Amino acid sequence: MHTKTTDAAHDALVAALGADNVRPAADDAMGIGHQLVAAVKGTEQAAAAMKVAAEHQLRVVPTGSGSKLDWGAPPRDVDLLLDVSPANEIVEHAAGDLVVHALAGTPIADINRVVREGGQQLAIDQPLATATVGGVIATATSGPCRHLFGGVRDLLIGITVVLADGTVTTAGGKVVKNVAGYDLCKLYTGSFGTLGVITEAVFRLHPVAAEHRWITVSADDPAAAAEAADIIRHSQAMPTAIEIDRPDGGALTVCGQLEGRPSATHDRALELAAAVGGEVVDQPPRWWGQHPFDADGTGLRVGAKPAAMRALLTAIEESLGDLPVSVRGAIGLGVLHVGLPAGVDPAAIARLTAQLRDRADYAVLERAPREVLEVVDPWGPVAAGPLALMRRTKDQFDPQHRLAPGRFVGGI
Repeated sequence: MHTKTTDAAHDALVAALGADNVRPAADDAMGIGHQLVAAVKGTEQAAAAMKVAAEHQLRVVPTGSGSKLDWGAPPRDVDLLLDVSPANEIVEHAAGDLVVHALAGTPIADINRVVREGGQQLAIDQPLATATVGGVIATATSGPCRHLFGGVRDLLIGITVVLADGTVTTAGGKVVKNVAGYDLCKLYTGSFGTLGVITEAVFRLHPVAAEHRWITVSADDPAAAAEAADIIRHSQAMPTAIEIDRPDGGALTVCGQLEGRPSATHDRALELAAAVGGEVVDQPPRWWGQHPFDADGTGLRVGAKPAAMRALLTAIEESLGDLPVSVRGAIGLGVLHVGLPAGVDPAAIARLTAQLRDRADYAVLERAPREVLEVVDPWGPVAAGPLALMRRTKDQFDPQHRLAPGRFVGGI
């Protein structure tokens, strides 16, 4: 974007949003390359900003708290960072309907603080405390409770999105409806901001159980860990979550979470612990629900069918070499996270990623330093058919490819 265009776009954004909500980019710690930042407080302002962006052909990346802004591939040639963090409001908590409606900049943690006062929960437990509604939907990130309650796409029943030309679209609500053959709630989930700017969402809630118990099992090898997870998964105890942890150089631990009525939950936990040779505790382990990588490290998400967890854990162990790797994730669902600290040789991470892609159903880089992304495609290969479908969808929702360009699969 030329300076003259920048000036004109800046003036147009100021006219639409007010001078206090538009500023030049002070820094570019994420390496996005944007020149302008516009803060919006809701759907109406987001639509106004996107209309200006369309008029001036600005390439836009939406963001909330910024906790996942460096996830996926680095977007290309961005002009405008659209900050929805001021859109922080719980519009409605319909406790009788088990529904909550919130703006995109609202932290998930804040929603749970409010709805828990009524004995309810939004079962999207997040490893990042600042994660917001929009970012969680855009990246489809869920925590351990996904095992029982489902992921973001299962809990999302309504959504408001501003398209690239500033058009406001809605789907679902308390009565879910879709248009043009798309299940729009599911379509936007995990789209990384490439199809539209999420501004509002309606989620299904669940009651908070009266009691929780955790069964922890130490395992000597992947076979023992997978067997313990299978016993918990197939038990009649109805686990809320089944997680695994293996710190760098440490032992394997499998942990299952149960919840329900006080005495019944404890009794079920004791029976299950006896079946797997574990112990019952009344608090989750410290690592529960946390990523095995920090904001400066590299994190991969690796998946296979739950029944194939023994083979996947073995493949990870055999691919490590001398790398300082930690493994954690939802073994009950077949989704594991592999973490490496900052400073690991990018070429070694590239080799590890390639080996895991050969042996898993998929292996994607959730986040990585720039030097790693220069040698590894974070998304990996995608079959021609699905990729063509994703490109056609992108063409329909964002014909000029101005939303988060290059951030998603296949450079979408």
